[in-house]
Amino acid sequence: MATIAFIGLGNMGGPMAINLAKAGHQVKAFDLSLEALATVKAEGADIAASAADAATGADFVISMLPAGKHVLGLYLGEQGIAAQIKSDALVIDCSTIDADSARKLGAGLVEQGIAFIDAPVSGGVGGAKAGTLTFIVGGSEADYQKAVPVLQGMGKNIFHAGAIGAGQVAKICNNMLLSILMVGTSESLQMGIDNGLDPKVLSEIMLKSSGRNWTLELYNPCPGVLENVPASNNYQGGFMVDLMAKDLGLALEAATQSQSSTPMGALARNLYVAHQRAGHGKLDFSSIFKLFEKKA
Repeated sequence: MATIAFIGLGNMGGPMAINLAKAGHQVKAFDLSLEALATVKAEGADIAASAADAATGADFVISMLPAGKHVLGLYLGEQGIAAQIKSDALVIDCSTIDADSARKLGAGLVEQGIAFIDAPVSGGVGGAKAGTLTFIVGGSEADYQKAVPVLQGMGKNIFHAGAIGAGQVAKICNNMLLSILMVGTSESLQMGIDNGLDPKVLSEIMLKSSGRNWTLELYNPCPGVLENVPASNNYQGGFMVDLMAKDLGLALEAATQSQSSTPMGALARNLYVAHQRAGHGKLDFSSIFKLFEKKA
């Protein structure tokens, strides 16, 4: 068992820290939210007075923050915590950020003799709570192997994508495809409804045909087709539109840098940003289905 600093206890980070504590690790947690701190404390984590306090003496330092600027500031900013991290510790950033920021962070930490991997996650809040997340790791083989036992306390599938930054690239490739599948599934189901079909029956037909895909089978966006998915709970829970729009922005930034052609990804981003600007940012991303509904 290890001593683990966990910084960032939001909808994803909180459950992840709790699962590490339940696995027997000594978790030193920090967040600016007192409510978040109280929640993880009640589940067995220790509370740190600051991020620097959490990192002091930790074998692993895990962060889960909103954007690249927050991650870079945490470790390398004017009051960054790199100086408090011991030389044989491993930093694991699980945030979804741009690959360049991950590489910049890795280079900055390596200059100070600190090992680093980027390890963004897939699986949403449900996966974080259940401990079934997928981790997509960028870093050296040795650092990846060192991280695996800790990541197994929070996830089910762990992949080594390549060098530092590769985890972020793989994550945004996946989420760009996910968004495209969700948009296509939504418009197809709505076209069937508009032509008098039962969406449950149509979903069953497509699941046995060439249109079968993950969103249709396990995360159906049409209310009432599946139980226990956000679509059947007024699109509450799951992965917010705000986060999907952010990830699609990162995907298009990466495409621009590599001169990749991503016309479907660009269209998906435009649709999700329009949906976000219409006031639906806090709904689950499957709520894009509402964009295609006939209005009264």
